[in-house]
Amino acid sequence: MLRLEYLYWLVGAFLIATALLNLRERNFSIAAFWLILSGPFVFGDAILAATKQGQSWPAQAMGIGVIALGLLAARGHLRIKADGPGEQELRNESAARLGNRLFGPALAIPALTVALFLAGKFMASRDIDLLDPKNLTLTALGLASVLALAAAFRVTHAKPIQSIHEGRRLLDSLGWAVLLPMILATLGGVFAATGVGDTIAALTSAVIPIDSRMACLLAFAFGMVFFTIIMGNAFAAFPVMMAGIGLPLLILKHDADPATLGAIGMLTGYCGTLLTPMAANFNIVPAVLLELPDQYGVIRSQIPTALTLMAVNILLMAVLVFR
Repeated sequence: MLRLEYLYWLVGAFLIATALLNLRERNFSIAAFWLILSGPFVFGDAILAATKQGQSWPAQAMGIGVIALGLLAARGHLRIKADGPGEQELRNESAARLGNRLFGPALAIPALTVALFLAGKFMASRDIDLLDPKNLTLTALGLASVLALAAAFRVTHAKPIQSIHEGRRLLDSLGWAVLLPMILATLGGVFAATGVGDTIAALTSAVIPIDSRMACLLAFAFGMVFFTIIMGNAFAAFPVMMAGIGLPLLILKHDADPATLGAIGMLTGYCGTLLTPMAANFNIVPAVLLELPDQYGVIRSQIPTALTLMAVNILLMAVLVFR
């Protein structure tokens, strides 16, 4: 059975290879960054087992690692030099030769993920566990990525070692921004555990007329957008706003439909994703990959779409949530 841990080990091995390549070129800061990051991927099982046994060192080690990553990122030495004219010209020639065939492996990832997920569900119903049934979606995505990489080798006729060098170049180009999705996704749980939702509920009750369901709905919608802009991730904003406004005021007080509120509320939060540089994987990374002269150009082009979608989502919630 393909377990999720195997894919984590593969990611860890790639991070270690990236660190060693940077170390060979004396890029010590970025080598240390990727080497520290590889730790949880490679030793995740051991860390989890030790934590369940009541040992404190895993939390302490992870805390030290996070501080070290922050210090390395703050030094500003996590960027590599730009490609030389020869390298850029060679890359352009290769892209022109391959044309739209380059999109095949990339498009294969979502298609294969869906196919493997459905196949995994079918096999699990017949007690055939070829994919990890507890983490079927992530396992399907990881296996789809490996199969897409094999397809890329066939399309480009490149050697496997080149994938490591090109992956390293891409990873180094993105730098610390690679971590933002993982870090920001944890903020919602942290905020909810520390009582931020209760504080928001108290502030909301003091500022708006909570007997008005539309006032509560607008506070929830704008709160989702605002917190998403701050945290860069609607998943992080959702538990905070649901605990502070959605559950106590809309669902319990005004009998809002939880499923409709949750679904459209998340979409409303993603309007904030379009407006913030904190959502680096959506708004900053594409600017880096496309080498745009304006790193905030993606955000500026998305502002009309974000505002329009936010207005539409609020209207949909007003019509559907209280039915």
